[in-house]
Amino acid sequence: MRLRIFTEPQQGASYATLRRVAKATEELGFDAFFRSDHYLKMGGVSGEPGPSDAWTTLAGLAVETSAIRLGTLVTSATFRQPGPLAISVAGIDEMSGGRVELGIGAGWYEAEHAAYAIPFPPTGERFDRLEEQLAVITGLWGTPVGEKFSHAGRYYQVADSPALPKPVQRPRPPVIIGGHGPRRTPALAAKYADEFNIAFADNAAVAAQFGRVREACAAAGRDANALVYSAAHVVCCGKDEATLSRRAAAIGRDLAELRVNGLAGSPAEVADKIGALAEVGAQTVYLQILDLDDLDHLADIAGEVMPQV
Repeated sequence: MRLRIFTEPQQGASYATLRRVAKATEELGFDAFFRSDHYLKMGGVSGEPGPSDAWTTLAGLAVETSAIRLGTLVTSATFRQPGPLAISVAGIDEMSGGRVELGIGAGWYEAEHAAYAIPFPPTGERFDRLEEQLAVITGLWGTPVGEKFSHAGRYYQVADSPALPKPVQRPRPPVIIGGHGPRRTPALAAKYADEFNIAFADNAAVAAQFGRVREACAAAGRDANALVYSAAHVVCCGKDEATLSRRAAAIGRDLAELRVNGLAGSPAEVADKIGALAEVGAQTVYLQILDLDDLDHLADIAGEVMPQV
């Protein structure tokens, strides 16, 4: 089981804060540092000092870390054009020595689009655009050096691109697709993903969605075992009830609710919950850390939970 740290900087985090968490993630032996790609806070927090761009942040972390994987869970296809995104990710892959992963989705948070003048088309169009973006990005990365790439789509047209730069990782950085949708999401994962992720779902829903992805792979003639299957949950771990209650309060969550809907409890409880996710097929778990100032939380998980999983 791989354990990855997953952060939500739109809730309020400077680059310095993210750097501290990423460095701790690496030093404590976690597999990866991931961040969301959002431009507006959610809930009652201030969001200060304000949003940061996911790929700008990861470019900085690429040269300030040396071992952990780095990526997005997930980049919104509405935020960027596919050609420039392919260039950015390939460049950061080179900067990191081949440690970048691209999580990408259709986008869903309408308010952040309105707040920063980003068009927000209807759901069907967003998924159509996502599918075309995946075709363009993977096509650019997969085109042999010296050859050209073209794409004649409804929303994106590419003409005789030299398809450069190439990422360090070959054939490409891993592409992560996730979500709860029963039809298009599994089909897109079967066609384009190296990893499928489902976030904030109970174990029955996780198992069901993994099953849909496996069925989509079979329909597409792809080996379902070629994908990595992952889940994401908020984590709240503590050696005693006082620590647990303090950490839950710090993120504005009820501890009893978190014990049901997240990975909350003692190190043994958290390890058991991760084990239950493994039983329904999860090979990687993203631990959503919401209090980015509590580095002792990461240390407790690394010291007490990681050895059990």
